[in-house]
This record gives sequence, C-alpha cells and structure tokens, in this order.
Amino acid sequence: MIKLIASDMDGTLLNDKMEVSDENAQAIRDAQAAGIEFMVATGRGVTEATPLLAAQDLKPAFITLNGAMVFDEAGELVVTIPIASDLSDFIVETLQKDDIYFEIITNKGVFSDSRVKRIQNVADLLVDLNPDTTYKLAVALAAARLEIMNINYVSDYKELLADPTIQVMKIIAFTGEQRDILKAPAKVFEATGKLSVTSSSANNIEVNNIEVNNIKAQKGYAVEAFAKQRGITMDEVMTIGDNLNDASMIKMAKYGMAMGNAIPEITKLAWGSTATNSENGVAQAIRKAIRINKAEKSNAQF
Repeated sequence: MIKLIASDMDGTLLNDKMEVSDENAQAIRDAQAAGIEFMVATGRGVTEATPLLAAQDLKPAFITLNGAMVFDEAGELVVTIPIASDLSDFIVETLQKDDIYFEIITNKGVFSDSRVKRIQNVADLLVDLNPDTTYKLAVALAAARLEIMNINYVSDYKELLADPTIQVMKIIAFTGEQRDILKAPAKVFEATGKLSVTSSSANNIEVNNIEVNNIKAQKGYAVEAFAKQRGITMDEVMTIGDNLNDASMIKMAKYGMAMGNAIPEITKLAWGSTATNSENGVAQAIRKAIRINKAEKSNAQF
C-alpha cells in the first residue's frame, strides 16, 4: 500500500508556466481522499514554495531546501539542518573569488545581492526546464513570480553572515553565461566531506547551477524521517522527481517515479516513469498510486 507521496516541484509538479495545474491539484485531492498523504519535496525555500501551492488552495507538508528545513501541514518547522558557519563563510568566499552569482537561503528567507541577476537566473531555469518557453516570456514570468515571493536584497553578504540569528540552510550558485565555471568550486565543496552538492537544473550539475547543503540535508533522508513520524515505511512511499537533487528520495522509496523530462540518471534509478511536467505527469503518477492501492485491497479480499 502506498501511504505517502512526495513530489519535487520544478520540472515535476510545476508546469511550463511555473504553476500547479488544475489536473495535478485535483489528483492531489483525490489522493488525499483515498487516504494517501501528499507532500512537496523541493530545493526551494518555504516562502518561495507555499504561494505556488496556495494558488490551488493546497496546504501540504513541505520538505524544503533539499531537506534542510521540513514543515508539517500546519506550517510548523519540524526539522532544521543548517550549514556550519565556518563552511558558509568558506562557500561564500570561494564563489565570490570566482565572481559567481549565488543566493543564500536562510532560516529567515532567501537573500540575493542583485535583483537583476535574480530575475535572469529564474528565467534561465524556466527556459532550461521548458525549452519551448521563449526567454522573453520567461523573464516576464520570473518577474511576476518574484513579486509574490519573499526575496530579501542585501548589498553585502558578509553583514548577513555576521548576524548571529541567521542560519544558512542552502547556497545556490548559477553559471550565467560561463557554462563551466562551477566545475572547480563543486569539486572543492564535495572534497570537504561535509557538504552535499546537487542541482535542480535540467542538465548536468556542472552546467547550470549547484545547490550546496549540509551533507545530511537530502530529500531522501527527509522523506524517510517524515514518514517514520507517521508510522510509514519507505516501502509505502512514492516519490516523484526529475533531477539530481531528487536522486536520494527516488532511490530510497520503493515507488520512485521519474518524470518524462527527467535526466537519464534519475530515470535509471527509478522504479517507474510518468509523463512530463507539461503533461501533468504528477497527476498520472498519483492515479497510478491509487490504482495500486485498489488492486492490493482487492487481492487482499481473496
């Protein structure tokens, strides 16, 4: 029996307009009506993620920042796994030395030092995830989305890191036009043995962006911990994703589902596959979970 479904957002639950489609939203409600819990597992911060679900009047539990912060359905923080302050300083210094644009996600929201670059990078992600979207449209969509998200702008990250009340949960760096610029820092961060380096971009980790977390902050471990709190085993979990930061949860769940637009590494790890994010792949996966449960109930009667 499948008792919990955890879905990624970008390239998975969100369509080419960065929205939760009506079909996906209805499927989530159908799953809940059938006794299956639904949660979102995203690399986004909670202030970025919740408005996109709230637009469909959905209030699920959230695994955010790849597992660094987990919130229950009531919005209560139940897990926090920050990056140690010395490592945060090291990451920032390394990226700034190479003049790489990056954002810092903290316990107090998302921080950027450039609104223009922020919009450019959200637009790049949109085009990357949805190649049929023009860059001009992507910029307009990105600017509109940023208006409803709690993005904080600072002139100097050093002042932010000096604040004793700030905990750094994730740092995400972007390539911009220099496609190979993240290769070296990614290797340096991984070499510490204390940091997890993944990506939410549609291509290889060395191409579009890297997401740096505490090595213990991974979606798979977060899904497992959340499920355990509810008496659910990973044999009773379906996970849905498309990219490298979904690998741990795709691998750890019995029913790991790869999106039709997933990278090859995720497709190879997955138990099954579904349609693309622009074809309501999450809804199709959810309906499959409901069918599996109905079949198991039917078999149990004989």
